Amino acid sequence: MRDPQQDSQSAASGPDARRTARSDRDSTNGTARERAPANAADASRSSFGPPDTLRPTLAARPGSALAKRLFDLVAVLAGLWLIWPLLLAIALWVKLDSPGPVFFRQVRVGRGGQLFRIHKFRTMKIGAEAAGQLTVGADQRVTRAGHLLRKTKLDELPQLLDVLYGDMSLVGPRPEVPKYVAHYPDSVKDIVLSVRPGITDWASIRMIDENEILGKAADPERAYIEQVLPEKLGYYVRYAQSHTLVGDVQIIVATLLKIVTR
Repeated sequence: MRDPQQDSQSAASGPDARRTARSDRDSTNGTARERAPANAADASRSSFGPPDTLRPTLAARPGSALAKRLFDLVAVLAGLWLIWPLLLAIALWVKLDSPGPVFFRQVRVGRGGQLFRIHKFRTMKIGAEAAGQLTVGADQRVTRAGHLLRKTKLDELPQLLDVLYGDMSLVGPRPEVPKYVAHYPDSVKDIVLSVRPGITDWASIRMIDENEILGKAADPERAYIEQVLPEKLGYYVRYAQSHTLVGDVQIIVATLLKIVTR
């Protein structure tokens, strides 16, 4: 709907004023669209803290997608070369600790809505997913090895393979299962899925203990959908709209520090 005040100014000042009014109106509408996801997240009151306190502020530049992909490949290849003994040791531990495969594979939603099967070290007993896809509190389905792997986030290391294959990035919105992606508002879904999902992001750092918090909820499923997920989406949208390589490095360093200091 046109602004009556702008119409009045346009009639009084001629074509230049009309062009200025349209420019101002487009700028205003653009700001409203950008703020909508952030306001939705901020409206979700939780103990995780304000999303805006931890995020890069520089706008993404043309060509950044290629630079980001090259950065991912170089970092992943170097990382795999350095930590392959650790990966082998963890794989052996998982295999000896409980019956079942070394890796847990699950369908997640990637860039553009494409489905892929994520890699994780298995931390739960076989058939555990049948009881629900959320892990809350002191979940009895978690194996002995799984408790330490989850606390240290070492179970996420096999996702380096997903980065190598091009399904994920080192940094980006965490990939969700289709069940929860269905709850993404239409206004933010395309934005979040416009980038590759990542192994870590600011939401992962700020909400690292979400399992324990959900364990205190009377209805963890509802709490996740109505409280946790909207706040995550606030982080995801801001990352998709403003990510930079410098910001990615900041997130990686912050993630490592958070794990070490927990």
